[in-house]
Amino acid sequence: MDLKALADIATKAALKAGEAIQKFDRTSLKVQQKEGGNTLASQVATALDLECEKIIRTYLEPTCNQFQLGILSEETEDDQSRFTNDYFWCVDPLDGTLAFINNHPGFSVSIALVSKEGKPVIGIVFDPSTNNLYAGIHGIGTFKNRKPWLLNKPNNKLTYITDKTLADTPQKEVIKKHIQTKVQALALKEYQTISGGGAVLNAILVAENSPALLLKPTKLEKGGGSLWDFAATVCIFQELGLTATTYNGTALNLNPKNTTFLNTQGVYFCS
Repeated sequence: MDLKALADIATKAALKAGEAIQKFDRTSLKVQQKEGGNTLASQVATALDLECEKIIRTYLEPTCNQFQLGILSEETEDDQSRFTNDYFWCVDPLDGTLAFINNHPGFSVSIALVSKEGKPVIGIVFDPSTNNLYAGIHGIGTFKNRKPWLLNKPNNKLTYITDKTLADTPQKEVIKKHIQTKVQALALKEYQTISGGGAVLNAILVAENSPALLLKPTKLEKGGGSLWDFAATVCIFQELGLTATTYNGTALNLNPKNTTFLNTQGVYFCS
């Protein structure tokens, strides 16, 4: 299987969906309800989410037939093809829907190719607000705007990246303690917070603002992000040599049985 060729197809799909996002008439925006976890972000969708998924599928479905790939997308019911094929596409047509609804930067298109064992081998992310394109391909490397991605020099403070402000985050005391421990371990004096984006671009911000972290502790309730929220960026982080694990530091399983949520694993991204 030619990962580079498949990554090129996924890139074309992401860019085309991104173009639809950029051209979307916000005056026609209507928010729909869908089944999801216990957070607003997991329960809302727009007509644009569905349009982007349709665009992406026109590119990916021919590869499913040619290479016997499954597909899992946020806006379509899980057909279990991720268990019956060696690899499956994992798609978030519009990550950061709340950011998009609020006209806040932090929304993106995310496409990953994941093995049946739950390991990502391709990760493509497109940011329609900046036109930045990110890619990770297993064994080949990482790219920003089609050139090898060279990370920035570390800052003199830790950056905590989050969808919500820390004050509004569940288990905030656990997170505060983790942040303070990290600050001390790095011999830094302070930390700053960047909030409001979707999970995909938040992970990208972790890579671009070293030292930085994004974390979601484990919890009993559904939520904590879904497979499509992290699959692409896990691949990118692995190719960059950065940390992208469960909250407890073990390898993330991006193809768990009986769920698409990651609440029982938690997530930890660190640069």
